[in-house]
Amino acid sequence: MIEGQEGVTWDDWVALADACEEHGVESLFRSDHYVSGFDESRPVLDAWATISGLAARTTKLELGTLVSPVTFRHPSLLARNAATAAEISGGRIALGMGAGWMEREHEAYGFEFATTRERVARFAEQLEIVHDLFRKDVVDFAGERYSLQSAPGLKRPDLKILVGGSAKPGTSGPAVRFADEYNCVFGTFDDARERKQRLDEACERGGRDPATLRYSLMAPLVVGRDDREVQESARRIAARFGRDPKDVLERYADRGPVGTVEQVAERLREIEAMGFERVMLQHLAHEDLDTIALIGRELAPAVA
Repeated sequence: MIEGQEGVTWDDWVALADACEEHGVESLFRSDHYVSGFDESRPVLDAWATISGLAARTTKLELGTLVSPVTFRHPSLLARNAATAAEISGGRIALGMGAGWMEREHEAYGFEFATTRERVARFAEQLEIVHDLFRKDVVDFAGERYSLQSAPGLKRPDLKILVGGSAKPGTSGPAVRFADEYNCVFGTFDDARERKQRLDEACERGGRDPATLRYSLMAPLVVGRDDREVQESARRIAARFGRDPKDVLERYADRGPVGTVEQVAERLREIEAMGFERVMLQHLAHEDLDTIALIGRELAPAVA
């Protein structure tokens, strides 16, 4: 998972996607933000334009957003963006949706931020609209009409909808009704266990078998073949965000897989035992392609 707002250029995206396909990494997800949280001079490419571009030059890679805020993406346009990328890629797209949280980017681009309650309510509405647009040409919702009328030759997408959040009722309830996957963001491993439990309970209340809702976790990654490489990985991440490498290791130790390939593989097996089917490994030093190769060539086989 790549934080696209942190200065990831088109050349960077191409290199990342090529490395993923070359080394057997199955999925490449990106954030959907317009402003860096650390340095607003960093260039930012639009998420869905980037995904469509990568869809045209890859053959195997699953691509998606983690996640697109409903606060600045109208549901008809968001559904059209995802449908277009799905057409280009031959169906290798996952649409991630969330309520939005970064107030600064809303101010910078003139998007209404509103209150948390209002954003969550808008998210629930738009998730339902997008879900239905993938199944109907026109959706009537609360007196409004939304359309995804297919142009000649454009296939109606059969893609997965992913919801990102911290398993609170405002996102978990709608996800139980309309999503294929729920991705828990950050937090400690104790948080992850609690969120998984809350999602199970939300499924029970909503009359859905929890086994039919895929659970995933987004977590920061620091990995190397030995302790020296782990330290180098931490230094690369720290340099991107003006932090001390020691702080990076300490902060991420209970929030993501950190350590040698063997240690990270063991941590991923622990996460699987909690009930999470996949982990979105947050790769913060995006110019580091050696770690991409390490994930595909050594880490993935070690977990399998």
